[in-house]
Amino acid sequence: MDTHDIENLWIHLRWLTVLAEQGSYTAAAARLNVSKATMSQRIAELERAAGVPLVKRTTRSIEFTEAGLRLVESTRSQYEQIATGFSTVREMAGVARGLIRVTAPVSLARQQLIPNLSTFLRANPEIKVQLDMSDRLASISTEGYDLAIRHSEHAPETHVAWKLCDTHSVIVATRAYLERRGRPLHPSELEAHDCLFYPRATGRGVWTFEPKHEPKAAQENIVVTVDGCLSANNSEALRDAALDDLGIALLPDFTAQRAVRDGQLEVILDGWRPVGAFANQLHVIRPYAPHVSRAVSLFIAYLRDTFEKGFAL
Repeated sequence: MDTHDIENLWIHLRWLTVLAEQGSYTAAAARLNVSKATMSQRIAELERAAGVPLVKRTTRSIEFTEAGLRLVESTRSQYEQIATGFSTVREMAGVARGLIRVTAPVSLARQQLIPNLSTFLRANPEIKVQLDMSDRLASISTEGYDLAIRHSEHAPETHVAWKLCDTHSVIVATRAYLERRGRPLHPSELEAHDCLFYPRATGRGVWTFEPKHEPKAAQENIVVTVDGCLSANNSEALRDAALDDLGIALLPDFTAQRAVRDGQLEVILDGWRPVGAFANQLHVIRPYAPHVSRAVSLFIAYLRDTFEKGFAL
């Protein structure tokens, strides 16, 4: 194959690396903003030119052959260098521009990130944000994300990370529910109430509390098994059920904030701190990279400024 033939396949080689990053034809096509059929056709053309299979296709997944893996590994860094070089040149124009791919938890994104995005986007009209709202912990290095917002106990050491703020969990209910069923004054009383909980591995609702106003050495945690008409793996769903007077909910502060401020939900058991239900810190992370675009740097600064005060109720 001569040099001219190889030049004609540059875009095919790039698409192969994207396929390796995304792990499926559907995801790779979406990343490149092309149809799945076009994606498949380009890979087939590359395989014919190479003379060997590069990708094994099944009904549910893809697997790269040894030749395919070798080709991806030998070309990936060159395309990354090209992208970095082009970004550097574009930024010489003095205007931050480009696409930022961000993954964030569903409830946090809907309740806190999206309502504040307009300020950033209006101030930076050449920047576009592609937001993937998912509670799945995506691999930002292999799935092509520039940033991830994580609700976690600690920042991962495998990425560049910034702590945005502390978060905490609260116990809430409507006044109508409390007037009907009574206001619990101690965590043990929750066992007699309808509780709306996030199901963990066991599927049961187990809430743990520590007293706020006792010295650490004197604290004794209270563990309560709760039950109710609804459990859900989304804090917004639990909040909305609580707003419908269905019971008492344990929520992260960023989900409860607006409803508490508006007087729709009341915080109860304020002398007790729920522990272990949700993480207590919010971070933004990015992969290690020799060059970070100005757009990404600006977005990180925006996130740090927006969330530095946390979610006061």
